Amino acid sequence: MEILGATLRICVDDLEASVPFYERLAGGQALRFERGSVSVAAVGCFLLMSGPPAELDVLRKVAATIAVKDVEEAHRVLTDSGARILVGPVTTPVGRNLIALHPDGSVYEYVDRRAGE
Repeated sequence: MEILGATLRICVDDLEASVPFYERLAGGQALRFERGSVSVAAVGCFLLMSGPPAELDVLRKVAATIAVKDVEEAHRVLTDSGARILVGPVTTPVGRNLIALHPDGSVYEYVDRRAGE
């Protein structure tokens, strides 16, 4: 499995107040989108999320988002290595993802950019 990079997931109370800091820190503009009732801003390696407390409590359990070349391959490697797949793989507008529980108890999201395959 080829890991291409990682994104740090940060839950914030006020997305609008937080975005300018991270834009300046990362040196770029935020890409904004909604995922259900959660507002998201992707800035460099940071993924800022704001929304209802119950949804953020779930999102906080995922330590990081890991970009991979192929989520199906990640699924096989993770499963063969003792991880438990909690969600997915599922198709999203920008690719596919899955959520995995590692044997040490850590939870990670794995994503690829292979939309519509």
